[in-house]
Amino acid sequence: MDRALLLLSVMCLTVSSQPITDSQRLFSIAVSRVQHLHLLAQRLFSEFESSLQTEEQRQLNKIFLQDFCNSDYIISPIDKHETQRSSVLKLLSISYRLVESWEFPSRSLSEGSTPRSQISPKLSELKTGILLLIRANQDAAEIFTDTSAFQLAPYGNYYQSLGADESLRQTYELLACFKKDMHKVETYMTVAKCRLSPEANCTL
Repeated sequence: MDRALLLLSVMCLTVSSQPITDSQRLFSIAVSRVQHLHLLAQRLFSEFESSLQTEEQRQLNKIFLQDFCNSDYIISPIDKHETQRSSVLKLLSISYRLVESWEFPSRSLSEGSTPRSQISPKLSELKTGILLLIRANQDAAEIFTDTSAFQLAPYGNYYQSLGADESLRQTYELLACFKKDMHKVETYMTVAKCRLSPEANCTL
């Protein structure tokens, strides 16, 4: 447990008796975590795309648009207006579920370079931080009454046989979905954090 996560734990224990600025600090740490993961996801996806031929990119993008990410089964706001209308607890709950959905597939993402090896531990830290924020606001048991979101099948088409181009498509879909989901979590966490500052403009 690093210093940032330790700070989350300590602050969570006293958040009920602390000013709202402490909750803002908790959110700031979590938002910083997911921003890092989103930037990492963008970088890894861009690097992978740049290694492809133009026709490969076109074909893979076309295929991906016809598929679903595994996390699409997690009910979340359909647009920015619904995101802005959602409660802090709802946004935290969805963010938690999205992050948790990557615990298993992140093992595949983490193979290889040093930046990739950061993914699994960063996801674990972010998940812990979000759960602490939920508990600081309300009993987590009241949030996770719908367990269907946790009963996810193996990630999308990742384990299906796709022929000669299987590995290429697997990697493309995994990186594209990871980037998409980290963008969602960053958006939800940023809006939730903004709600703690009534004077702030939380418009997306």
